[in-house]
Amino acid sequence: MPKPKRGWAITLCVAVLKPLLTVFTRRDWRDVDKIPATGGCVLVVNHVSHVDPMTYAHFVYDAGRIPRYLAKAAVFEVPVVGRVIASGGQIPVYRQSRDASHAFSAAVEAVGRGEAVIVHPEGTITRDPDLWPMVGKTGAARIALATGCPVVPTAHWGPQEILWPYTKKPRLLPRKTVHVLAGDPVDLDDLRDKPLTPEVLHEATDRIMAAITALLERIRGASAPDVRFDPKAHDTPEIGNPNRRRRARKKGSR
Repeated sequence: MPKPKRGWAITLCVAVLKPLLTVFTRRDWRDVDKIPATGGCVLVVNHVSHVDPMTYAHFVYDAGRIPRYLAKAAVFEVPVVGRVIASGGQIPVYRQSRDASHAFSAAVEAVGRGEAVIVHPEGTITRDPDLWPMVGKTGAARIALATGCPVVPTAHWGPQEILWPYTKKPRLLPRKTVHVLAGDPVDLDDLRDKPLTPEVLHEATDRIMAAITALLERIRGASAPDVRFDPKAHDTPEIGNPNRRRRARKKGSR
């Protein structure tokens, strides 16, 4: 299998961003060797800040892999930005596809080419008040079960100290430590030959989220809630800034 191409955008980002991240962060990279050195795989990680795609990409690059994130297909059509992310080998997600299996077709193809595909299974920055992982969406499970590739769980902690969720002013100094801990592949073997029913996808997703949460508990030295936060159950918007609705409610109650 040919080695995945870097693309000029990856070369540029490494030249510009990696020195900045090295200056402004301390790195606690643990069990890096659990990231497969070659071959297609899905890397799943929790999401705590708008900064963590950069800091996690730093970890993946230091592990010897080229980070490939999922991005909305519409972004690829934006002038300049679309060219940059396309050159960087980022992967379009077709969210408006009528068939959910087609939404991740490009990700399935990327795994087949031997890429390390990064997925935030929560779909957005966590809404949990203490930043524990929420309930997950089924995209990562769908890609893994469609391809048979390993799903490597990782936990990420520290980027929220640089930029708290949905705030605009970063706190670069004093330097913050970014912790990333990789785990063993999630065991999905008993599900791989089954039809991709909602029940199978949800079971695989639950296992993925449980693995990420267990790793984050190790980093934080604390226990996660017994029940993962579900935005739907708490009437919390799944996309956008959840604080806007809270502020609107406060104004309406005056």
